[in-house]
Amino acid sequence: MSIQIGENVPDIELVNEKGENVKISDLKGKYVVLYFYPKDMTPGCTTQACDFRDRVESFSELDAVIVGVSPDDQGKHQKFIEKHDLPFTLLVDDEHKLAEAFGVWKLKKNFGKEYMGIERSTFLLDKEGKLIKEWRKVKVKDHVAEALQELRETVQV
Repeated sequence: MSIQIGENVPDIELVNEKGENVKISDLKGKYVVLYFYPKDMTPGCTTQACDFRDRVESFSELDAVIVGVSPDDQGKHQKFIEKHDLPFTLLVDDEHKLAEAFGVWKLKKNFGKEYMGIERSTFLLDKEGKLIKEWRKVKVKDHVAEALQELRETVQV
């Protein structure tokens, strides 16, 4: 069972691209756009990360931080950030703890092969760490703009 809208997100601690420990509770006081993606440097994941990068100021103006999560290691995250000038943190979820808590660690199929991996998904947390919106099975095109619009509407309420 994954986290439901209105529930507090578990305070799982992961390492970021700099080797620093980050807990969800460390982010309280701001809205959090927590996005799960399959793999650094792949076309869809790069497009999504760059879309967030290009709108990071708009999210910041609404008192929100963007945090990416994938199973890739610290070194891959660092290279991804440097190559694409990403101004937000990427968390290493190599044991899939956060992905499993959100129900996004799934059996996937590609070219007839089955494997476990991240289902591209985004979650919006309020300033107290409560889940207020989710997008599952995300299609990259227009997704970041949709998430930004949802945040604008949330902040207006």
